[in-house]
Amino acid sequence: MKSHPHKITALLGPTNTGKTYIAIEKMLEYNDGIFGLPLRLLAREVYDKCVQKVGIEKVALITGEEKIIPSTASYFICTVESMPKNKDVEFVAIDEIQMCADRERGHIFTERMLESRGSMLTMFLGSQIMEKIISELVNGVEFEKKDRFSKLSYSGIKKISRLERKVAIIAFSIEEVYAIAELVRRQKGGAAVIMGSLSPKTRNSQVGLYQSGDVDYLIATDAIGMGLNMDINEIYFSNLKKFDGKKN
Repeated sequence: MKSHPHKITALLGPTNTGKTYIAIEKMLEYNDGIFGLPLRLLAREVYDKCVQKVGIEKVALITGEEKIIPSTASYFICTVESMPKNKDVEFVAIDEIQMCADRERGHIFTERMLESRGSMLTMFLGSQIMEKIISELVNGVEFEKKDRFSKLSYSGIKKISRLERKVAIIAFSIEEVYAIAELVRRQKGGAAVIMGSLSPKTRNSQVGLYQSGDVDYLIATDAIGMGLNMDINEIYFSNLKKFDGKKN
């Protein structure tokens, strides 16, 4: 490990390739690290996994909503905006690096990509579309491509009453999420709701409700597509168009 100081690796591929898992395992090989993630919910998920592996006293969680920072923390799990800038660590990872192109948050991801470094290893995780951009902006990057573990197929349109178990339905507005959740509860008996606007406690409890198997249906906004690891067999979209604040 010590023979490769200042190594920069880009682990690129679609979702369901184990990129986040690999990065967590790699981080825990080092004495300390910072992991920047695009979602508060994903940061909480990675925090919980690290706590299971190394203990609650060694892991910190820093997001815009939650701050759990033990005095003995070695590993800092953060949203990208909350990554500490003045902390020297051996390992740094930035997840969903293609968010550099995002109109609202792209400047933060770009700044972290250009400036955040681990003294031993820096990892960029995300889509393969970033390979050319990373190679032009950052020197000496080793690229590794990952293939999807599962096979995706199109299953067609279905009525809510005919949905199987372990299904996620994606809607593009808060009103639609709640309306579909109510419909699913009436027809199928139970649904969890996940949105960025929920409080951390509520969001975490809804994830737990679904992952424990207490409910079989998850109604969410498309934010869960950003690397969140859930036990989902099928995904349905309520709409084929989305208004992103500026255009459809």
